Amino acid sequence: MSRYSFSGHESFQCKSLWLKKGYDFLLNGDRFSKTDSVAILGVGKNMVSSIRFWLRAFGLTKQDELLAIAKFLFDSETGRDQYVQDINTLWLLHFLIVSAKEASLYNLLFVEYKREKREFTKTELQNFIKRKCSVPEQKNVYNENTVRKDIGVLLKNYVSPSDLKSIEDFSSILLELNLIQKGAKGKDNEVYYVFREVSSSEISPEVILFALYYIANGDKTISFDKLMELSLTFCTPIVSLIQLIQSAEKKYPGLIAYADNSGVKNVQFLHNFAPFSILEKYYEQQ
Repeated sequence: MSRYSFSGHESFQCKSLWLKKGYDFLLNGDRFSKTDSVAILGVGKNMVSSIRFWLRAFGLTKQDELLAIAKFLFDSETGRDQYVQDINTLWLLHFLIVSAKEASLYNLLFVEYKREKREFTKTELQNFIKRKCSVPEQKNVYNENTVRKDIGVLLKNYVSPSDLKSIEDFSSILLELNLIQKGAKGKDNEVYYVFREVSSSEISPEVILFALYYIANGDKTISFDKLMELSLTFCTPIVSLIQLIQSAEKKYPGLIAYADNSGVKNVQFLHNFAPFSILEKYYEQQ
């Protein structure tokens, strides 16, 4: 079990253009640790740290080195969706932040917590995280104030603001997915947040194929347990995920096969394929 990590965002949610801004900054050979990074990026010192964090959290960088998915999406010449205008780019980014596990709260919420419940208050989620951190492997990881801030930032990334106090609250990159919605208040007058159920028509087969390739991590077979985690990640019922997988199987014959043998469900890779070439086919159609 890897140790959980909270904070790093400096209490800023990820703004719509930050990933592109950070990509261009690193591609130009600049470094976040340099004193002139504030002037080059045109934001405050804490925002510089936040941009650096979000690049890592979305699985776009490793030790400040750009990864292939960053170039695929954000390159000025070849990037397929530099300004994140396509809904399936948002699905891709959501999948990446949950699956990369650099920002632990996202996987803990969308996979671990969601496996148990379909709604939560801030206090309930905080208590869940505290419980997950109570094992010896996570000794000294939990800090109440840090986790509280982490939860607040996550909600700003996903929950549409209910008032117009600050236009900044509407600039969060993942808001359009509408994955978490404000519900009613509970007995302690605390707001409940509810996961929206996503239909199979909302996500492209190409994004699902990319996600399958990513979670397989070189294996030729993806177990039903991993498929369940994927359905939780995308907030879609397992039946809908299987429909998406079968749609991908039909659209790109010979790549994968969904099998249900005597109740044992899995996905098998029939041939090696380049995941970016599959995503490329999606963007070519747009």
